Amino acid sequence: MAEIPRLNGVIKALEEGKTAFTTFSPADIDSAAALAASPLDGVVFEMEHGPFDAPNLRDALQHMLSRRQILDSGTLAPAVTPMVRIPPNGGEMNQWIAKQVLDLGIYGIVFPHISTVDEAWNAVRACRYPRLQEEPDYNPPGIRGDAPTRAARFWGLTAQEYYARADVWPLAPQGEVLVVIQCEDLLAIDNLPSILEQVPGIGVVLIGEGDLSQEMGHPREYDHPDVAAAINTILRICKEHNIPCGHPHPDANNMERLVEEGYKFLMPSAGRSFAVLNQMRSLAGR
Repeated sequence: MAEIPRLNGVIKALEEGKTAFTTFSPADIDSAAALAASPLDGVVFEMEHGPFDAPNLRDALQHMLSRRQILDSGTLAPAVTPMVRIPPNGGEMNQWIAKQVLDLGIYGIVFPHISTVDEAWNAVRACRYPRLQEEPDYNPPGIRGDAPTRAARFWGLTAQEYYARADVWPLAPQGEVLVVIQCEDLLAIDNLPSILEQVPGIGVVLIGEGDLSQEMGHPREYDHPDVAAAINTILRICKEHNIPCGHPHPDANNMERLVEEGYKFLMPSAGRSFAVLNQMRSLAGR
């Protein structure tokens, strides 16, 4: 068999130093089919504020597959990489939900409200299989249960090939699983330097400006000086630790500023027209 290419398009963009573009979407088959034909790098199926429905997610994943796209591209890599935002906050420690979505074939997980080192450590552990302690990059030690059949089939790999690639990037350079932690409260900002120093395997820090602005007493007033300063602090810390920082609300009014400021994971709103997304891609050199 030919060498397996990079499968996760979001990781591919990030490791090439480009800005990755994703969006939130309901986990339904119509949205999945439409977004699979978009110029996005990835889609994050929204199961934090939407229903956590594994059968619907499984169906959505199947409707992202296009045999014509696979044939024409000559690669197993999906045109748009499917990911999920799961419902539990970091403090809830519900690793089984990460296990459920990974076993269906998801390539990445957005973990809401990761506010401490322990919570970030748990998020990465939930996405890794166990290994011997003397193995390289043992920490954070994996706790994911072993049931690769559905995920391997969705990825187009054998079980052993899947094991070799089902690890977190960039801790595992060939890993295809992207761990995104949301920084969305003041405690998280205070702890973010320690999190990024002590927890390897975090691929992206996504700003949760809605929840952050709520806590600060200025709900959804993203331009309020206090909220803007807190957001800028998250971006600065990410840059200092060479971790891509994500913004959930780019639009026609702020996209030029966000690209210039150095955000590397942008999430324009989902739509059936991609004019604003294409403008953002152009600004980011995509």
